[in-house]
Amino acid sequence: MLTYSFTNIGSDSLYHHLYQCIREDILCGNLTAETKLPSKRSFAKNLGVSNITVENAYAQLQAEGYIYSIPKKGFYVRNLSDLTLSISQTTSPTSNSLRMPDKYKVDLASNQMNPEQFPFSVWSKLIRETLLNRHVELMQTPPWGGVWDLRHAICSQLKDFRGMDVTPEQIIIGAGTEYLYGLLIQLFGQDKVYAVENPGYHKIAKIYENSRVKYRYIPISAKGIDALELESSGAQIVHLSPSHHFPTGIVTPIGTRYELLAWATRQPGRYIIEDDYDSEFRLSGKPIPTLQSIDQSERVIYMNTFTKSLSSTIRISYMVLPKHLLEQFAKRLSFYSCTVSNFEQYTLARFIEDRYFEKHINRMRTYYRKIRDELLDAIANSALATHCNIAEEDSGLHFLLYIDTSLSDDALSAKAKEYGIAPNRIHIDPLVEMLCTSENGIETNIEVISTVREKYPSIHITAAISNISFNLPVRKLINLGFVVLAMNAGLDSGILDPTNRDMLGLIYATEALLGEDDYCMEYISAYREGKFGPAKQA
Repeated sequence: MLTYSFTNIGSDSLYHHLYQCIREDILCGNLTAETKLPSKRSFAKNLGVSNITVENAYAQLQAEGYIYSIPKKGFYVRNLSDLTLSISQTTSPTSNSLRMPDKYKVDLASNQMNPEQFPFSVWSKLIRETLLNRHVELMQTPPWGGVWDLRHAICSQLKDFRGMDVTPEQIIIGAGTEYLYGLLIQLFGQDKVYAVENPGYHKIAKIYENSRVKYRYIPISAKGIDALELESSGAQIVHLSPSHHFPTGIVTPIGTRYELLAWATRQPGRYIIEDDYDSEFRLSGKPIPTLQSIDQSERVIYMNTFTKSLSSTIRISYMVLPKHLLEQFAKRLSFYSCTVSNFEQYTLARFIEDRYFEKHINRMRTYYRKIRDELLDAIANSALATHCNIAEEDSGLHFLLYIDTSLSDDALSAKAKEYGIAPNRIHIDPLVEMLCTSENGIETNIEVISTVREKYPSIHITAAISNISFNLPVRKLINLGFVVLAMNAGLDSGILDPTNRDMLGLIYATEALLGEDDYCMEYISAYREGKFGPAKQA
């Protein structure tokens, strides 16, 4: 057990002194990475301080990134080797202090899927089969456009899902769409003028800028990109996301689509890059037909990726080239090796061919629809509802939230900080429904506790335990069962009868079962002190 002295600390608070002591031990290596820290209660008892002192010290260490917590398991020392390297390499005095990222039910800043939703069991099975049955092909150099099996599987998928009639030869596999954009710039040349949507996907402009090619911003209207503005821009290549524009969510109507195709055919050398990045996740109605499927002049280059549908770490994207560009592409760029390993390509091919991909997409649609609906419902039932409106919520994986305010982004952020309160000072009562008044009262309460604990780890969750059994007979039984469920979900305090020895014993037992009591010492000590168990005779 860690031991620190609290003598001669001067005007320093107890929690801040404890925070400094632990921080120093972490920085000097006395506490190594992944070391589990003592539970708050046992640590406080050993030091002779209150639980709040330890709790506040842990909260400060966690906020600064020195430790992290795992729900129902405890606090652990973070590996600072990577962080230390970042500090030593940073020269700017204005660099933000390092801290653990917050956990959110919906993280709008990331580009990652919930790991629990990835089909690990199926993927691992296909990996094993690939190793067993494809060991020869795995060691061969793949064709520059990608292995035939995957290109053929993608063709079948495009025909079934998007109504596109293409051949495997037209498919070019690459490690991410950014890589494929770079190939297209080399194919068309740096003397071309490229057009991007405004607003639009910011990376496209960055790629053009870094490739030292000219590009023009073309404004977006309610019908998509303005064809007249595109004509007057002098651009020969335009990047579009017609099925689900980023970020507005606009679906380009059929009239505008034919105007864009007409623009492409007016002069030789004009092409449209159709970015169909999340077409699989249109959450209402049928998939929108692609520009490529109605293009009769071979002026559309279709592009899609598996990073949105499978995982951002699976860097497999592809483009469909018009047939007349294949020979030119082969002559100029076939010296590039395919940037995706055979291993991943054969595995993904099987995943598509055996219909696992289709099943996964259907499951993910349901999952994302549920997340979206919960988020929209939370907004609709919050104080924010009267100050915002939502647009294009049915067109894909994102929507637009319009805030009715005259404040700038910076002013709004400053206003939020003005009213900031440390999370560890907040106590939330999760008992929003009683057991006898709702068919799903327990489920709702447990979900509230779990959600609050996940999103705000340092906030206290408390409750008057007996309220759950309101208007029921033998309420003691209900209360005993509920406290176990609630503690497992993340309840960290409660209002209860201190003379109820059964309840007190159950709390100590639950903490031990949840791994929050090192070696069950608190449980044993409480029993020896007569706090629960058979009452000692006088």
